[in-house]
Amino acid sequence: MSNVKMHKAELIQEFSKAGSGSVEAQCAIFSERIRNLAMHYKSHPKDHQAVRELLRVVNKRKALLTYLSKRSAGRYQDLVERLGLRK
Repeated sequence: MSNVKMHKAELIQEFSKAGSGSVEAQCAIFSERIRNLAMHYKSHPKDHQAVRELLRVVNKRKALLTYLSKRSAGRYQDLVERLGLRK
């Protein structure tokens, strides 16, 4: 299994409550992808496709967080703290 797949499996195991489809697991995976894309963009500023992908993933995570905040404020607060998103 590749390093990326193993890291993704670790994130799913750490954050999910009901498998890889849970909102928490998806947000954790998106957050890791955002960090990787941001680091890539810093070293390759002319890679405009990376910017498009970064914005797409940020918007997907935002939609999931909005959904979670409306469904369960407690789970939302816990996830935001664990991911370190809001200050």
